[in-house]
Amino acid sequence: MSPVIGVLAIQGDVREHAHCLTELGAQVRLVKTAEQLVGLAGLVIPGGESTTMSILAVKNQLIEPLRELRAQIPMYGSCAGLIMLANTITDGRSDQQTIGGLDICAKRNAFGRQVDSFEIDLKIPAIGEPDFHAIFIRAPLVESASDAVEVLAAIPGERSLTGSEQIVAVRQGNLMATSFHPEITSDLRIHKYFVEMVRSA
Repeated sequence: MSPVIGVLAIQGDVREHAHCLTELGAQVRLVKTAEQLVGLAGLVIPGGESTTMSILAVKNQLIEPLRELRAQIPMYGSCAGLIMLANTITDGRSDQQTIGGLDICAKRNAFGRQVDSFEIDLKIPAIGEPDFHAIFIRAPLVESASDAVEVLAAIPGERSLTGSEQIVAVRQGNLMATSFHPEITSDLRIHKYFVEMVRSA
């Protein structure tokens, strides 16, 4: 039986993630209330605007249920979803709340504004060859990560603007996050990797 995977549907690239998961044979449920979290095998937190997402999650009384659920089912966050899963944000609003769980420090809009969006081919051993064509839009960055966090992908120092390696995809147990937006590409390997995480959990 296909797993039921939720997509947090309060803001962001909801339809794009739902399409990718459906293409891979998962049953998709759009989640706007705490009641809709019941029975999920996994959850995607989409890209969007992290401060708005935080405000709406609090308003919809979702933050605490999501924090409880993160220990029970796999979750994947892209772009703003990475910020939502981070334990610490360096430049968030003082009242910004996250789901947490990933022992990382994230920096919002680390690569600049929308006009500074870019694309790059990344080596991601966990999903195999060829390199993944990653699209970054007002993307966050993993500034630091504890030893408990597995780095899935990083922009090498020689290809980054800073001259040092930049972490852009991580996993810690059943939680995974990317700075980039795989949902707006035709390459389903990131979503396939997450669906396999859900199935194995």
